[in-house]
Amino acid sequence: MSGIYIHIPFCKQACHYCDFHFSTSMKKKEEMVLALVKELEFRKDEFQNEVVETIYFGGGTPSVLSIDDLRFLVDAVYQNYQVVEHPEITLEANPDDLNTEIVIQYANSPINRLSIGVQSFFEDDLQLMNRAHNSEEAKRCLAVATQHFDNISIDLIYGMPNMSNKKWLKNIETALSFNISHISCYALTVEPKTALYKMIKSGTISTLDDDLAQQHFHILIDKLQENGFVHYELSNFGKPNYFSKNNTAYWLGKKYIGIGPSAHSFNGKSRSWNVSNNPLYLKAIAENKLPSETEILSKTDQYNEYIMTGLRTIWGISLDRIDSEFGSSYLEYLHHQAEKYISDNLLEVENNILKTTKKGKFLSDGIASDLFLLNLN
Repeated sequence: MSGIYIHIPFCKQACHYCDFHFSTSMKKKEEMVLALVKELEFRKDEFQNEVVETIYFGGGTPSVLSIDDLRFLVDAVYQNYQVVEHPEITLEANPDDLNTEIVIQYANSPINRLSIGVQSFFEDDLQLMNRAHNSEEAKRCLAVATQHFDNISIDLIYGMPNMSNKKWLKNIETALSFNISHISCYALTVEPKTALYKMIKSGTISTLDDDLAQQHFHILIDKLQENGFVHYELSNFGKPNYFSKNNTAYWLGKKYIGIGPSAHSFNGKSRSWNVSNNPLYLKAIAENKLPSETEILSKTDQYNEYIMTGLRTIWGISLDRIDSEFGSSYLEYLHHQAEKYISDNLLEVENNILKTTKKGKFLSDGIASDLFLLNLN
């Protein structure tokens, strides 16, 4: 099974922390939709022997598109690719776009999963992030969405400046009060060239506190597990049968095609990515060209990718797979690098699967980088 990701590169306004590719100008929106359909048609041969299990509208803000545009894009997938009988079709949406009429339109369309960018239920947090919605809109949209969708995920951000543990717990409890089935939570990070970076550098807001973020992370794990959620990936919590099929496919190394400016694709052996520039993307597609670059993944690259994705998930790293796919030298290296983390109770081996412990989860990306193989010598 494989997936198709469709990047919608438009937002109403720029969030202070975001470094994803988007434009706040909607002038080329209809032209972009036509270009996305054209790219889907161009690339159908890449999935000639694949069956599409998931379609994911990400961004940017896909909910700025009309329901007709979204249907048009879904129809293009069905016309050019083999699709399973009941695919997971996810739309990322912002609370300010989700009034009752729109939610009902989505519910009557092929879209069967909403991923709602709440980020926080507190007004001061939303203003600091420069979100387009307010806290009441966040609550109101969830009240409506849960009446019409069974499969809903929301995003929350922790580690905000001056966010107390009590305030973070209240955010989680508010989310749980809507009885949603999936929550994605991310530590606020400072990316270069963002407004947040400039605000911290100028002293407008305080620097981020890693210790506080780690406290928030462990509060999150405990509270969600108490309420029946499975912590199946570093940033993702789902009730049984409600894991994101789209994201799970990424972490398990399945193939996917990324459509649209800045979108990435992966076929198991190579990775490609489209240009992160709307005018250049539109110009190339109009000239029947794919505006992308490709990187062939070496054996070591593939090993490192498996280490990174495996450590983030409940499925861990199969030591048998390391041995069979990469060879004994890779396995010996992994054992050697993992020893100190096992001794420190940050990693553990169970049924020949290497995983992070509860203590090690928050540090999994840093641990993974130390398990990477930098060269073959």
